[in-house]
Amino acid sequence: MLERISEFDTYLLLLINGFNSPFWDKVMLIFTARLPWLPLYAIILGYIIHRYAIKEGKVWYAVSVIMAIIATFAITDIGSSFIKDLTERLRPGHNPLVSDMVRLLDGKGGMYGFVSSHAANVFGLATITSLVFRKYTYSVFIFIWAFIVSYSRIYVGRHYPSDVLFGALLGIIIAAGIYHLLKILFKNKKRRKK
Repeated sequence: MLERISEFDTYLLLLINGFNSPFWDKVMLIFTARLPWLPLYAIILGYIIHRYAIKEGKVWYAVSVIMAIIATFAITDIGSSFIKDLTERLRPGHNPLVSDMVRLLDGKGGMYGFVSSHAANVFGLATITSLVFRKYTYSVFIFIWAFIVSYSRIYVGRHYPSDVLFGALLGIIIAAGIYHLLKILFKNKKRRKK
């Protein structure tokens, strides 16, 4: 059973990685790099400060949301690194059974790839901000962005599809847990005020 899943995972990797063009190579390299994410982070940060701290006067809430986002990134990064070291699943570029067949547009990466830190980070960000903002259009946009970033990791040959899928699930679970703690914190704060 596990062998069939692994074969299907490799098949999907080679299919996605092989479905390419010079144009999409450039686009996916932009999405897979972390530097182009900075303007998006700045916009999200600006929105939190404007909406909660300035407009609604909830400075403590704005700071708490920012800290929750930072915690989401930190825990998804630490968690994905821990899982990589625990499972020791080789990335496609390091796997001798696949390395000759996969196009490596962004280098081989570290030795291990399960689970994808990129997918955990972006789906964690998408989840926590969607739960906090509660804006349908934003949620659709941010989850499409998270999907494209995660897809790019397969396209450039850094991850198997299952690395990305389980990385995304890790990010969603961690972000939902942190959001739940944020809700508890502010429920307790309201109770103390009464």
